[in-house]
Amino acid sequence: ALCQKCYKDQFVWFLNAFWHKFEDQAEKLWAFKHKCDELDLEKHEEGNALDEMSAHRFLEIFNETMTVREMRAKLRSTGAIGESDRPKLVPVTHILIFRFDVDWRYLVNAAQGDNKEEIEKAQQMLKGVQAAYEQSNERASEAAKAVIEAESREAASKRAEVEAKEREDEAHAAKAELEAALNELHALEAAYNEKTQALTKKTEEGGVVSRNKAKNELAQHLGEDPLPLRKAKITQAAAVKKAERATEAAAAARTAAAEATKRATEAKEESKRAKVAAEKALEEAKQKLKEAEDYLQEVKSRPGQAQGAIWWIERELHEAKAYKPESKGGYRK
Repeated sequence: ALCQKCYKDQFVWFLNAFWHKFEDQAEKLWAFKHKCDELDLEKHEEGNALDEMSAHRFLEIFNETMTVREMRAKLRSTGAIGESDRPKLVPVTHILIFRFDVDWRYLVNAAQGDNKEEIEKAQQMLKGVQAAYEQSNERASEAAKAVIEAESREAASKRAEVEAKEREDEAHAAKAELEAALNELHALEAAYNEKTQALTKKTEEGGVVSRNKAKNELAQHLGEDPLPLRKAKITQAAAVKKAERATEAAAAARTAAAEATKRATEAKEESKRAKVAAEKALEEAKQKLKEAEDYLQEVKSRPGQAQGAIWWIERELHEAKAYKPESKGGYRK
């Protein structure tokens, strides 16, 4: 039964039946259909009838000066529904019969064109176009987002790499200073030992006077406390070891940052390739759209066509273009 068809099929049936009379109302019927989808909170586009409350809302939205009760009275007077019928749901066909004041008998029995197979083919082509645009749009959106994220990660990794290199250079410089200081301590220690050896040798050579003098100098030399020097050497050696570990850690951090930069760059390039693939998918969708439009033009040129169904498919093809970027032939809703 007509009233059991989904909203779209009921509107298309109506347009096919009265195309000669209501062609200029097609866009309004398009709006009617989508409002029904919205108001039918349970079935949406799969629905066929609105509950009374939603039907009242529908009439109010479109500034229609009728109530559901008035509409039913009219339908009873024409025989569209029985005197005792009080359906809880209002099929959209009932609204159309009342709104456009048409003969329900003519509507129910109206021819739907001689091109059923062609319309079905066009519908399948339309579904292909819609699916292609949805997929290409989704892929393009994901690819664009991935490129932005990858570029952000790459920039962050490069900053981390620069910072790690700076820390590594600072650690190298600090280590070099500590090593220089430690070398000075080693030199002082070597000089102390050499002086000890030289004085000891003098105490064993030469005359009595010179040996005694050397013994006094050696005693004074050995009487000096070498502990501060030894302690400083130990402390400095520990500082050098600590600096070495800091240098190694900084180098490891720089290497890790460099690897992260490499991975981020690779991810960015992969995202760019995905973006190119998404753009290719968009071009394929555009080709499908052109094929569908060309086919519809061919169908329209033949006699006995369901003009309402053809208009509806063309309107849906136009809607599919919303998935395209404006720069590539799309439009802004």
